[in-house]
Amino acid sequence: MSETAVHGEAVDWESEDEDSDDSEEEEEEYTSPSQPPSSSNFDKDRHLVYLQMMYELLPYHYQSQEINRLTLAHFIISGLHFLGATDRVDKDAVAKWVLSFQAFPSNRALLKKGEFYGFYGSRSSQFPIDENGDLTHNNSHLASTYCALAILKVIGHDLSTIDSESLLLSLKNLQQDDGSFMPIHTGGETDLRFVYCAAAISDMLGDWSGMDKEKAKNYILNCQSYDGGFGLIPGSESHGGGTYCAIASLRLMGFIGADLLSNDTSSSILDPSLLLNWSLQRQASDGGFQGRTNKRSDTCYAFWIGAVLKLIGGDAFIDKVALRQFLLSCQSKYGGFSKFPGALPDLYHSYYGYTAFSFLEEPGLSPLCPELGLPLLTSL
Repeated sequence: MSETAVHGEAVDWESEDEDSDDSEEEEEEYTSPSQPPSSSNFDKDRHLVYLQMMYELLPYHYQSQEINRLTLAHFIISGLHFLGATDRVDKDAVAKWVLSFQAFPSNRALLKKGEFYGFYGSRSSQFPIDENGDLTHNNSHLASTYCALAILKVIGHDLSTIDSESLLLSLKNLQQDDGSFMPIHTGGETDLRFVYCAAAISDMLGDWSGMDKEKAKNYILNCQSYDGGFGLIPGSESHGGGTYCAIASLRLMGFIGADLLSNDTSSSILDPSLLLNWSLQRQASDGGFQGRTNKRSDTCYAFWIGAVLKLIGGDAFIDKVALRQFLLSCQSKYGGFSKFPGALPDLYHSYYGYTAFSFLEEPGLSPLCPELGLPLLTSL
């Protein structure tokens, strides 16, 4: 993949407040009154054209999100895998490009000095080493590291070729006393997004030595709200993204199983019935899922909430016909998916549109690994 192929976009599976009033107003600016009626079918050919175009050259407005280049590459390449088209990717070139973003310590002693040696999100966050061979400005990031490993997994690259020892030893530097994780070694916020990143990274590498799972579990449980959902931090409002990060992390760490709802709830570390009720209430009258109470339905929450229900064994209660119709109303005539019906498509919502259709078992799509948010691969 060329350096110019991926510039950036809102990667905000991790940070975007997609339900904010300002966000809704911004989306309305892009609403096209001439948008044709939604298709009754998943238009795989148009989606392939859309992703192929994005793989080769992104539109200019993605430049403002250049710092998230690795995340955008993940949406494109993993999206192509869902569509069964990874043969359109130069896997050797992609692997070389992704590996070029890993940070390395100049010596092992640096691993205990608080920094994280993962992957950078883009060239703009990848500063050169100084005259002593040290990384004076190390901006490697947990979310970028998740995306880097996801890409390498999807293209079938052998992860033993990366310096996982440095990555996992330095991962410990990011975990806080309360069990949460910072995304970067200095100046970062802490919440469930980065607990999830740490858990997914550990799972993909097959090594949990970089995190204290018990402390992480306690932090997650402290984020559960009275209504059964999870906020991003303790005491905050239940949110679809936060709830996914909580449940997927607990599954990856082995604290909950696939049959959570059918087990004796008295022995569970959380109340599955309350969680099920909160999650099902997020499906709105238009068939789509909302991220929070009294917010609009949004394409990406078909994955964030749908995957939660899949993980706890409650997906049979979803009105899948209505959800499919909502998603099709967000399918663009240009390929890809938009956040709301009538808006222009973007990579973020397109990728989670594909994961949602995979979850709905759309013919011709790769099956979904819900706890990792990736195509289900034999190597996972």
